[in-house]
Amino acid sequence: MDWKHAIRHCHRWLSIIFTTLVVAIFATLGAGHEPAAWAYYLPLAPLALLMISGLCMFFLPLAAKWRGGPRRAP
Repeated sequence: MDWKHAIRHCHRWLSIIFTTLVVAIFATLGAGHEPAAWAYYLPLAPLALLMISGLCMFFLPLAAKWRGGPRRAP
């Protein structure tokens, strides 16, 4: 597995983790419970990593174009 596929794979898993955390917070609120204040900050770490990996995936085709190499379809 090359690093481009590894970034895409990590991005997918980070999105699953982020979505699960957000759904868990909303489910807790919907059940009438107030989660601890730190629980609202849990999704921020996966969100930051999602932003970094998303930007990497966004710029990969541009970098290939700048280098003059062959472009691969995602």
